[in-house]
Parts: sequence; structure tokens; C-alpha cells
Amino acid sequence: MKTIERMESQVRTYSRSFPVVFDKAKDAFLFDTDGNRYIDFFGGAGTLNYGHNNERMKAKLLDYLERDGIVHGLDMATVAKVELLEKMESVILKPRNLDYKVQFTGPTGTNAVEAALKLARMVKKRSNVISFTNGYHGLTMGSMSVTANAYYRDEAFINRSDVSFLPYDGYLGKDVNTAAYMRRFLEDNSSGVDIPSAVILETVQGEGGIRVASDEWLREVESICREYDILLIVDDIQVGNGRTGHFFSFEQSGIKPDIITLSKSFSGYGLPMSLLLFRRELDIWKPGQHTGTFRGNNLGFVSATVALDYWKDDVFSNDIFRKGAILEKRLEALKEKYPQLSAEVRGRGFIYGFSVPEQEIAKEIADECFKNKLVLERAGARNNVIKFLAPLIIPDDALNEGLDILDAAIHTVLNAH
Repeated sequence: MKTIERMESQVRTYSRSFPVVFDKAKDAFLFDTDGNRYIDFFGGAGTLNYGHNNERMKAKLLDYLERDGIVHGLDMATVAKVELLEKMESVILKPRNLDYKVQFTGPTGTNAVEAALKLARMVKKRSNVISFTNGYHGLTMGSMSVTANAYYRDEAFINRSDVSFLPYDGYLGKDVNTAAYMRRFLEDNSSGVDIPSAVILETVQGEGGIRVASDEWLREVESICREYDILLIVDDIQVGNGRTGHFFSFEQSGIKPDIITLSKSFSGYGLPMSLLLFRRELDIWKPGQHTGTFRGNNLGFVSATVALDYWKDDVFSNDIFRKGAILEKRLEALKEKYPQLSAEVRGRGFIYGFSVPEQEIAKEIADECFKNKLVLERAGARNNVIKFLAPLIIPDDALNEGLDILDAAIHTVLNAH
């Protein structure tokens, strides 16, 4: 850690929260240089849905490297890319009656968001975009403009025009329909909100504190977009790829976005890769009009093709929902066991948040968990929501062991106050 502290920029975050040097990882476990085993409820911030060093993917990657398969190829046609696109079409898109084009962007999620915003504005020839309170879409200039958290925006000196922030589902209380609120702004020419090219949203706000939009709200927002000729962008970077139980987080609502951003767990192995899915008629790009040196991560193509095998039937999806029910039940039990916390449990599928009103208490609980070899992070505007992003493949015994550590940590922290 002395080398990290001496050499690496102050911008680093996770090495502060988890101040050990990690050496190896397997499935749902991390190991530090002293051989200590940690249960991973962090999952690379949602990047490791299929676990660390997934055996199925590792075997394919090693074979690919051994035969000198293409690693870097810009956007050239390669065997690995063709195989991924064919698998995506047959396993994901056709069974869901989705007819999308695929665009590979730069390697991180924010690159996909940048491309989505650029495309939407080009198609509709309008500059404004609607985003939502507590939304998080990345930290490059374009995606930061639609990110709500002031911590990331205050001193970045970005152009804040051409983005209108409106209240997310539940932001004004359970009894206020914020979709109707949005409609009122759009129908009133004097509201100050220009008709946008796109609406961008997360169906479950991850960094925003695990805030779940209802299916009814999502359907109403989609209906408004259709009525006003607005493109609907669903940012599925963190909560897609199976995190909510279905491959896409919006599936149970029945909506069909115009544009979808994917990254994080799509590659399946923690390899950098991001992409857009969008309706065919939106493909107005000219060759090379949006480009990038690392938009052809062939190792990511190889591992992503293997990852999609998990979605050939409903077995994996059903198991995610089963584990999610275990997690929800255990968190609700902790809420009842420690009423002095005034905690709230929020989530869907296998992403949950344990919201604790006092930020410092939430931090102490997370720190105590780490002392006892459980890795998890906090989220929300005040960092007071303990967040659960364990790999989807985590064994039941490891899941319960981690939740036992959480229970003990809460007990320890409360006894110290």
C-alpha cells in the first residue's frame, strides 16, 4: 500500500475503502497477499456477475490466446466478433423480439453513454436531453452532464445546458406520479423544458442508492416518449446483464427502449467492453463518425460469447431470483432485528440496498465488514446505502456467510454507540 499511496493519484477510491493488496480471485472470493480470503459483495461495481476467473470463460480465453487469435483489431471483422454477434442475435435478441443494431464503442460504460447521446441528438436534431434526479451515467463530459450527483459535477466546469433534470419515480414521495409531472412540463410551452431528443434513465438507480422504478412508471415514461417523438435510452450498464434476474433490467416492464447502453458484466470476465443496441432505423452514422482505438476488444468478444450461454434457457435466471429472495429476506430480518437503525431495504433481482439514515453509521458498518473479510461498497447521494452486488454465481453458503458478517458488524457498531 505504501507504493500505491506514494505513486497513485489522489483520485483513487477503492484502494482507500479496501486498504490491502489483493493477489488472486476466484468465483465470489478475493485473496490478499497474506492469503486472507474475502467474500466479494462488490463484484467489481457490477462487472463480475459471473464471478472472478470464471472457468468456462478462462478455458476459452486461454485457447484463443494459445492459437494466436486476434487481440486488438479496431473494428475489423474477426472470427471472435462474428461469433459474439451471432450468439447475441440468437440467444438474446430474437427470443425477446428485439431487432437492434449493435455498435461497439470505447471500452468503458461512459463511452457507450456518450455515443447514445450523440446519436439521439443527431437523429432528432434537438439538443435537449431529459435525465433524472439521482441518476448516474458516467464521468466524461457528455455523460457527466446527465449525471445528477453534485459531488461529480460541482467543480468539473462542464456545460450544464441542454440537459433537463426531472424527478425520478418516488422522488417526490410514493403518492406523486412523476411521469405525469414530466408530461406536464412537456405539454406546457412555457415550462422552460424544451422537447428533448432523448430521455435517459436507469430502471434501478445503482449509484443513486438502489432506487427502483415501478413497471407502471417505466411504461408511462415510454408512452410519453412515443407521444412526443422522444427517444428512450435505458442505461443498463450496471443493472443489465442479469443483475435484476432478466438479461435486460427492463424486461419485466414490457417496454422496448430505442437505445440501450451495455458494459460492465457484458464481457463476462471483467474485460473492458461497451456497446450500444439501437433500433435499425436510427443507424444514421457515417463510417468512422464515432470511433475509438479500443472498440474491438476481441478477448472481450470471446468471453462475452461464453457468458451468453448462461441465457440459453431460464435456469440461470430462476436461480438469480431464488438468491435474490434469500438476500431480501435476510436484509428485512436485519431491519427488524435492529430497529434503531431505521433502515430501509430496496432492490430487485440480485441488486439490493440497505439504507441507513446516518451516513457515518453506514460507513462504520461497511468498514467493520471489511475488517471481517467482507467486501462491499456504499451508494446514494450521501453514501448511506450499503450496496449488494455479489456475483450472480455466488454459492448459497458464501451468501449467507457474508450476511452473517454484516449482522455481526451492525451489532458491533451499534454497541459502540
